[in-house]
Parts: sequence; structure tokens; C-alpha cells
Amino acid sequence: MAIGVWVSLILYFLLMLAIGFYALRQSTSSSQQYLLADRNLNPAVAALSAGASDMSGWLLLGLPGAIFIAGLQEAWIGIGLWVGALINWIVVAPRLREQTERYDNALTIPAFLASRFPTQAMALRVVSAIIIVVFFVVYTSSGLVAGGKLFHMAFSGLFTFGGLSEYQTGVWLTLIIVLIYTSVGGFLAVSLTDFVQGMIMMLALVLMPIVVLYGHGGGGVSQATETLATITDPAGYLSWTQGLTFIGWLSAVAWGLGYFGQPHIIVRFMAIRSVKDVPAARNIGMAWMFISLFGAIAMAVFGRAYAIRNGLDIKDPETIFIVLADLLFSPLITGFLYAALLAAVMSTISSQLLVSSSSLVEDCYRLFMNKQATEKQSVRVGRISVIAVGIVAAIIARDPDAEVLSLVSHAWAGFGAAFGPLVVLALTWRRMSGAGAIAGLVAGAVTVMIWTGIGWNSSFMGGPGVYEIIPGFIVSWIAIYVVSLMTQSEGEFRAVERT
Repeated sequence: MAIGVWVSLILYFLLMLAIGFYALRQSTSSSQQYLLADRNLNPAVAALSAGASDMSGWLLLGLPGAIFIAGLQEAWIGIGLWVGALINWIVVAPRLREQTERYDNALTIPAFLASRFPTQAMALRVVSAIIIVVFFVVYTSSGLVAGGKLFHMAFSGLFTFGGLSEYQTGVWLTLIIVLIYTSVGGFLAVSLTDFVQGMIMMLALVLMPIVVLYGHGGGGVSQATETLATITDPAGYLSWTQGLTFIGWLSAVAWGLGYFGQPHIIVRFMAIRSVKDVPAARNIGMAWMFISLFGAIAMAVFGRAYAIRNGLDIKDPETIFIVLADLLFSPLITGFLYAALLAAVMSTISSQLLVSSSSLVEDCYRLFMNKQATEKQSVRVGRISVIAVGIVAAIIARDPDAEVLSLVSHAWAGFGAAFGPLVVLALTWRRMSGAGAIAGLVAGAVTVMIWTGIGWNSSFMGGPGVYEIIPGFIVSWIAIYVVSLMTQSEGEFRAVERT
């Protein structure tokens, strides 16, 4: 392995750790500082932190892998996500920032729901905390799988430890670095590292398609188009709609529904400096997301052409980014691109670990085990929780054949269906009741689990599968609406006090 790759990766790791220890000195003296950076994130940091923690290894592995195989039809996932993210910034962000502070300065989503619906406070905190921890363990494992795949591809035969394979070493090394800066620096460390990681990811996704087209073995857009014409169904590969059923299209764009219920994303809205900063953060975040998604799609399509033209045997399509980075760039830049992939992975893992930790501390430890816990005790337990959740996720990620996109899709659907309708209606509908909130939370999560367990996400009524977030989201929304109308909600909604 060229020394330049090691130099880039080591510099990247040192930068992440330095940010973690900087945050330790700035923002870990209280629960509000450790869990929400004292609600003082500037718009740029909040925007890129939300984006980087959202996209994860899916952006550089899962999405390009799907498009590499099936073509532009798979890009509808990215379009659905962009639209969903935009609506999330418009509808959820300003309301959540204002209401979580107004409702007893809630530091977690379960705590906000408990304050918003006091008649069901205990049940909401417990059920939502369980769902958050369970689904985030699966979600975090998807990121560790991506880290393991990088080390397996990039350091084959060169980087093992204690009898572990390159893949297993990659899983544990990725986790250890994330655990250090997350547990040490808390939310501020996670947000600042996300900002840096988001910039690295975007630069990598702008650079990669250009070099694939015009670097050694490229040939430009015209050459790539001619090469793609040699595949079995070139028209279908480059078509957005050919052969795409309505159910298939709906399942792809429905990914956008998941945004409203992703705790690790919407917690950024709670931490932004003020409601007035939300529009600026939205514009920055949506521009970053557009550039990054466009780069990922272009890399996959032109990467397919490059692979055909140069006779590359891509055994695992989800590793196309790694293969191209190794072939086309000097060692220093290759190391930077590897760092971009690690950035995508680590930004999401750190966010998920911290949100899981916050639920375990605020909604379990301080609720049942130590109601009089000091701020210092809470921060300490939070750090222990981060480590515990990470270790469980690493154990789940031990299978090197696991698909990143598949793991992400299940966790994304679980959160989107359980919390999406609940968060939107809690913020916008005064008549919603605590009983309706419980009904929607449980109905959404259970529907996703049953739908997946039966296999209807793969094949439904003899046709293509229906993504589980669709029935889960619909059932949850109906459950909230019907049960709320059947039950009392008096004394639950707090109107803004006018002065």
C-alpha cells in the first residue's frame, strides 16, 4: 500500500480526534451541551451535519451500486430523498426547534413527545426509546459494514489485527475512531466532524465523475455513451422510466417519507441556533444534497461505462467507488477518497450512537434508575451508552456479505413509519391526543416489521415488492387520526404565549 494513502487516512483520523477533544473543552459540562451543543449550531454546521449524518455510506456505496447494476431507474430514490428533505426543512425544522424548547426544553424526541402528550408521557418515552435503540443498532451496523468493505478492498492482505480479517479489522477500527470522538466530545464533536466530513464527501463526488470521464482510460461523455450502448439493454439502462412499474417508482420515491421520522437528522433542527436561522440552513443543506446526489449518480453511470471499456470485473457493485479511487488517482488523492467514504460512514454512525445514547440516558436512566442524577453522572452514562450500542452494532456487522442498501432501507423504513406521521402531526395538529400518538408509534413500527417478515417488500401479490415504509406510514397516520378523534386531547397542546 502506497505511503500516500496512509498519510491521507492518518491525517483524516487525527483531524476527527482533534475535533472531538476540542469539543470536550467547549461543550460537555451539561446534558444540554453534551446532547444538543447548547442549541447553538450555526446554519452551515447544522445543514451539513444533517446532510452528512443522513447520507452515510449509502451515498458512496449503496446508491452507486444499485445504479451501476440497474441504471437510472434507481436514481428515483435520490430524487425522492431530495424532495422529502426539502419538505422536512420547511415543515418540521422551524416547528421542532421552537416547540422542543417551549415544551420543557426537551433534549430528545421521546422527551418532547412526553411533554407534548402528558397523559401518555411514560408510555411514549419508553416505547419510542426502545424503537430508537433497536432500529439504530441495525442502522449503525450498516455503516460499519461499509467501513469493513472499504478495508477489505483497499488493504487486502496488508491490514489485519489479532487474527481478524481485513473486513473485521475495518469494522472495529471504524467503530473505535467514532467511539472516541463521539463519547469524548458529544453533540458538538459530532456536528463539527459532520461539517468537515460533508465537505470531504461533496468534493469527492464532484471530483470522481470528472476523472472517470477524462482521466486515464476515460474518453469523455461521448465515449461513455458509446460504451454503454454495448450493454444488453442500453435504452433501459439510461432511461428513467423504461420497464419501471408504478409500484417500483412509488417504492423508490417513498424513501422521502422517511425524513420526518429520522431522529439523528431532525435532532439537528433542535440544536440550530434559532428559528430565524432555519431558512439559511435549509438553502445550504439542499444545495449540498443536490450536488452530492448528482455526483453519486454520475459516478455510477460513468463508472459502469469505464468498467466495461477497461474490462474490469466488479464482483461487488457497491464497491465501485473504492475500485475507481484505487485505479485512477495518485496515492495521496486515493487516501483522500477513502477518507471521503469513511467520512460518509462515520458521520452517520456518530449521530446514531449519540441519539441512541441520549434516549438511554434521558428516557431510561434518568427516568427509572436515577431520577436525581447529576449532569456529570448523566454525561458519564451517556458515554458508556455510546460504547455499548456501538459494540452491539459491530457484532451485527460481522457478516461481510451484508448489503449496505438493504440494511439502511429496513432501518430507514422503521423510523420513517414509526416517527414520521407522529412528528408531523404532533407539530401541526392541535387535536392530536396522547393515545393517538401511542397508536401511531406502535402501528407504524409493527407494520414495517410484519410487512418485511412476510416478504411483501420483495414480492407483493405476485408482482414487485412494495417498500415497507409505504404501508407503515399510511397505517401510522390513520391510527393517529382515528384514535385521536376517539379520545380526549384537552390540556396537551400548549399555544404560543403572546406578549
